[in-house]
Amino acid sequence: MQLFAIGINYRTAPVALRERVVFPLEQIKSALQALNATWGSNGLSNPHAGLPAETAILSTCHRTEIYGAALTGNASSMQASMDAGYAQCAARWLSACRQIPFSELTPHLYTLPHSSAVRHVFRVASGLDSMVLGETQILGQLKAAARAALDAGALGAYLNRLFQHSFSAAKAVRGQTQIGAHSVSIASAAVRLAQRIFERLSSQRVLLIGAGSMIEVCAAHFAAQRPHALVIANRTIERSLKLAERTNGRAIALASLPARLHEFDIVVSCTASVLPIIGLGAVERALRARKRRPVLMVDLAMPRDIEAEVAQLQDVFLYTLDDLGAVVQKAHTQRQTAAIQAEAIIETRVERFMRWLDARRGAPAICKLHEEAHRLRSAALARAQQRLACGEDPKAVLEAFSYRLTHTLLHAPTRALTQAQDEERARLVQLFGISA
Repeated sequence: MQLFAIGINYRTAPVALRERVVFPLEQIKSALQALNATWGSNGLSNPHAGLPAETAILSTCHRTEIYGAALTGNASSMQASMDAGYAQCAARWLSACRQIPFSELTPHLYTLPHSSAVRHVFRVASGLDSMVLGETQILGQLKAAARAALDAGALGAYLNRLFQHSFSAAKAVRGQTQIGAHSVSIASAAVRLAQRIFERLSSQRVLLIGAGSMIEVCAAHFAAQRPHALVIANRTIERSLKLAERTNGRAIALASLPARLHEFDIVVSCTASVLPIIGLGAVERALRARKRRPVLMVDLAMPRDIEAEVAQLQDVFLYTLDDLGAVVQKAHTQRQTAAIQAEAIIETRVERFMRWLDARRGAPAICKLHEEAHRLRSAALARAQQRLACGEDPKAVLEAFSYRLTHTLLHAPTRALTQAQDEERARLVQLFGISA
């Protein structure tokens, strides 16, 4: 069994492309089923090419990655099959699924085979591959991806073990290093941007659109600055009301947004909408009503909630996830020592997992060895029982039984020692635990 990962992330692709390959969590199950059907239709069900027995998809604001475990003969055949089959197949499936030209997508994809894939998953879970070094939200997203794969029937022993080890590695990194100290989150970066643009946040009116985990964090950060008004807008008014109660804010219906957008100096949006919810025309009308007073707009959604053309308006400061990423990068220096320690922990955990994987690779041979030993034992026992049934002396029968069984079991090791050269013989002697 060989593991692999194929993906696209914030380092390899701009937000305009990443938002086109996002899979909402509720779509993961059907996507996995479609992907698994694609392997077979592309001839990858051939035992010599390998069969992806297990797959999972992780899709967040910063990355969309496909993880898989494939039945192959050895690592070299895995690499060949990945180059010729899996990477191409996954890329073409993603291209067709998200209606992106193949030539446009492939330059931004990366392919990681076996141990590199294991190391990558461990680093992702631990926040070492995140835009915000050491952030913890990705761990919950990875756990959700594992549950989605399980629900889709695509998670087996190997990927499940990989995920469980990655969760354990993340816990060790968090507990044994200061990777999370002095961290600057996307939410706090949004507050910092607001503080640069406006002299006092206590005089500003803040609108948060959405009610998910990201907006909850943003609400806590902005509420700490005691703005003049903090308003939550969401399609489900009940969720807006609950979040507003916790942050001393107010809730409004999302449908009222076009008529009230002009009231707000700061707008932060992060919904699961597949289409923009704030268009260029709506912002232009709001600016006229504001008499050209500037407005800060922060789009944390993937796909984006605010039309990209809004950034061209003179009195709008529009920031996306990638823009805020540049802000959080400045805090990375303080966490580099912790990151080095975390990488060492990761390497230890990767080695431990690879040893388990190697042991699993030998399991079929070990099973066959046991089966053969039991076959020989049964044959020798049957002969002994026949002799006992004929009335022979039990002591003599047992003596013959033990001698025959010992001789039979030692036949293969004895022949190996006889035929081996000096270095190989020494290795076998050590392996068998005997003194030459």
